[in-house]
Order: sequence, then C-alpha cells, then structure tokens
Amino acid sequence: MYTAGTAFLEALKEAGVSYIFANLGSDHPAIVESVAEGNASGRGFPAMLTCPNEMVALSAAHGYAQVSGQAQAVIVHVECGTQALGGAVHNALRGRVPVLIFAGATPYTQEGELKGSRNEWIQWIQDISDQRGIMRNYVKFDYEFRTGRNVKQVVHRAMQLAKSDPMGPVYLVGAREVMEEDVSPVAIDMAEWPPIAPVPLRSEDAAALAAALAGAKRPLIVTSAVGRNPAAVAELTKLCRRIGIGVLESAPICMNFSPDDPLYMGNRWSEPHQEPVLGEADVVLVLDSDAPWVPSVSKPNDKAMVFHIDVDPLKQDIPLWYIKARRVLHADGATALKQINAALDGVKLDANAVKERTAHYTKLHEARATELRRREQPNGILTPEFFTAALRKHVDDNTIVLSETITNYPTIANHLRPSRPGGFFLSGGSSLGWNGGAAIGAKLAAPDKTVISVCGDGSYMFSVPSSVHWMARKYRTPFLQVVYNNGGWRSPKLSALGVHPKGYASRAKAIGVEFDPAPDHSAIAAAAGGAHARRIERPDDVETALAEAMNVVRDEKRCAVLDVRLPHL
Repeated sequence: MYTAGTAFLEALKEAGVSYIFANLGSDHPAIVESVAEGNASGRGFPAMLTCPNEMVALSAAHGYAQVSGQAQAVIVHVECGTQALGGAVHNALRGRVPVLIFAGATPYTQEGELKGSRNEWIQWIQDISDQRGIMRNYVKFDYEFRTGRNVKQVVHRAMQLAKSDPMGPVYLVGAREVMEEDVSPVAIDMAEWPPIAPVPLRSEDAAALAAALAGAKRPLIVTSAVGRNPAAVAELTKLCRRIGIGVLESAPICMNFSPDDPLYMGNRWSEPHQEPVLGEADVVLVLDSDAPWVPSVSKPNDKAMVFHIDVDPLKQDIPLWYIKARRVLHADGATALKQINAALDGVKLDANAVKERTAHYTKLHEARATELRRREQPNGILTPEFFTAALRKHVDDNTIVLSETITNYPTIANHLRPSRPGGFFLSGGSSLGWNGGAAIGAKLAAPDKTVISVCGDGSYMFSVPSSVHWMARKYRTPFLQVVYNNGGWRSPKLSALGVHPKGYASRAKAIGVEFDPAPDHSAIAAAAGGAHARRIERPDDVETALAEAMNVVRDEKRCAVLDVRLPHL
C-alpha cells in the first residue's frame, strides 16, 4: 500500500515534523489508513496527537515551533475544522510561526466513480465554493492537491515558504479521492528544499548605521521580536554596550534584551502618555517590530533620525502601516546586528561620549528599578505585581514562560523580568486562547524544561481548558498554569475609558465584561486532566501555594492550575 496519504505523511517526516496535531473527520480515511499501515510496517511517521479542539491543536504547534524552531503540522477537517482554528491562525501569522495546516475537502464525486467518493450526508452540506478563501488572509501560501503524484513536492514547497522569512503558516487541502490515489514513491533530496537564507544588509548601510549610532547623543533601539532568534540577543547586547545605546521594548513577544542590563529602558504597551526616552532620542533604530510606537500618543521627536530593519519592513499584509524612517532596510535582525558590530570595528568611538550615554541610561534604569520594587510590596492586598515577584523566585534557566495576561502584560515583563534568550514568549498575535495549547507544544519541544503559562481569566477560558488539560494528561506534558483572575475582560473596559474617560461607561457598575458569578477555573483543569487545583486569595498564601504547585509539576509530573484572585477589574 502506498497512497497519496502515505506520501503526505512521508513528506512531513522528511521536512522534520515530529508531531501532527490532529482533529480528524470524515474527510481523512486515507490519512487514518496510512497511519495505521505505517505503524504496522514501521515507516516511522510523525506522531499523531489527538486534539479535541482545533484552536488548541494549532496553538500547540505554535508553541512547539517557538521553542524548537521546527515547523510542525496540524490536520483539521474540511471547512468546519478550518473555521474552528479561529484566531490561532491570526496568531501564527502575526507571530511569524512556521506551521503546515492540512484540511480535507468534500469529495468531488458522488456516485462512487472513484475511491473516496461521497458516502455520508454531511458531505453535501460541507461543500462550499472557496474553502481556501477562509484562510487566504492569514497564510503565506494555500494550495489544493490535484493529484497524488506530486503530493510530496507540494508539501516541501509549502514548508519552504513557511520556513522562509517572514515565516508563517501555510494551508493545504486535499479531497478524499486524491488522498486515496495509489501512487509511486518519489525520492526527495531535502538539500534541494532549503528556506531562503537570512538576508544581510548592504555593507554601506551597515557602515552608515554604525556611524549614526556612534555619533548620536541619545541613541535608542526599539524592538519587539528581534530575540525570536536567540543569537540576536548577544549581538544586540554587544552593540549597545559598545556605544551606550538604550533599549526600549515595544509590546515584546519574546526576550530581546536583559531587563537587568543598565541600558534597558523598559517596555511599552498602550500607556496613554509620551515615552520620555523615545521623545528625547536623536537616533532611533527600529528592529523587528510591527508596532514600535502609537504615534497619536507617543513617538520620536520630529528631528530624530529613524532607521528601520526588518525581514518585512513594508509590512505588506498590514494595509495601514508606516513610520517616518530615513532608511528602510530589508534584513535579518541577527545578521544585521552582527554586520553593524563589524562595521564599528572601523569607527573610532568617543570614550567620553560612550561613558556619558551609559551613565545617563543607567540612572534612568536604576530609578525605574526602584519604582518597580516599590510596586511589589503587598500592603495587605494580593496584587499582580506582588504575585509575579513571588513567581520570579521559581523561574530559573531551566524554565520556559508563556504569557497571555493581556492587561497584565507589562506586569509580567516588569516583575518576572525574563532574562534567558529563548525562555519567554507571547503568541505574537491578539487572538486569545493561545497559552494552554502552546504550553503543551512547548513541553513537547523541551521535555526537560519546566513550562509555566501565565494568563488572564479571559484568555484562560478562551484556551478551551477542558481540551488542554485532557491532552496534557494523555501526552504527559505537565505545566504550571497561573490564572491572573481579575473577574472579567479588563482590556475592553480600559479601551472604552480611553475613548470616553468621563462617559456613561465610566460611571456604570457593569458594562458587559464582568465574569460574575466567578467560574472555578482550576476545578475545570482538575476534572478534565487530573490537574492540581488551588485558589489563592491572600498574600500570605502565595509562597506555600507556589511551592506546592511547582512540586506537583516537577516531581509528580502533573499539571497545576493556580487561580489567583486579584482585585476585581
């Protein structure tokens, strides 16, 4: 037996896929049969994991790719399963995560003309005119298998696109008749299917940037995601320390620069005020950021020289996007930073200027650190700052932290202070529910690491915890999940107040974002996956609860969910 379904699975194995996160349907008999045959014959296909929810499946592949750098595969059924992927596709696109998504398609024959022809009533109501159109705004590539004879080539082309910068999801579709087709094996040389090599700067651009940064009075680098490649962190640190450059993170989705470094100027989200270091900078280098600032609120001064480096500097899939940059450069961040450092070897630096810049930023850094320490004091109230500082004591170099805390994003960045490259991630997108599936994927990618997922109560419910914790128990991927529970969706409330600070909503007791009565979040995980469950309501309970939960995860190899009850909205 060797069908197109077999060729598909074999191609995934050749492409380095370890796991297929699958939600199977009536359109996948060829896949099911090929997996069973492969298990019997020892073909060694990627492991197929059962995912009761499609968004959890894609979020798991997302988390795996973030931690390992390796693209995984997701299988869903026809247009229903494709739609059920929901916002996870948005997250994969905006997070620049490589993943191959495969969906079946309604059979295109109905009288038994071919093997796989329609034989169930649902196959008529699942037939739509443009299934791939559901995904077209969110993927780098979409295609339908039209014959089993080139399935492997199509898979490898799709993976080549997914893994090339800017990385992202790809979507393939195959009807039952095609996937059931008997085909001849095709030999593939994977050396002939590499992703595009990292793009460097032109030498003259690297030299110009080195000179501009070295000659600035207040140079500043703004980044959101250059640390996607951990190698970039060392190059960024080297550059900043040589010249005395401040680093400001804008909505960071990974660890980019150590928050303990005296040149670290903090992180910026949607605070309604001008960022001082951004306003005083005379040279600003934007590195790998989709939203380096919100110009209606905070931006560089009009005289600042702005430079921009990105693998997608034009943001071609964001219709309204621009920053006023003197040079817009298409390059890989790690490669560009290495080139700028090399260009500096030929620049005579003013030692006094470097010392003055470093002292200036160090003073700001220390003042900021003092204020953050003040916020960590409980004063009898269980605050997110106090809890996060306590959690920080349990995070070491063997820990991976995933954050989907939304209005507490700044709290996590400021008080958890992640400092290990490759050890801290956000989804990169804005669709809630990534954190649970991503924790499963992260643990599969790094089974020797402790995985901690911190989330808001809204994003916890979006994550489909019943599916997440069932999977975590079945596939032995224990992690600690902390729910920052403020009793509802705080973000829409802040958005409304930002536009109508003295309007009716500001005076209303309820505006439709409250979760009252409160769900028992941790009990859901206990029922679905045998997780350790505990609610925390007082500062005095935090240390004991954290120690107990970490013991459960690390020693008992079970998930633990802490429902941390914070001040209401």
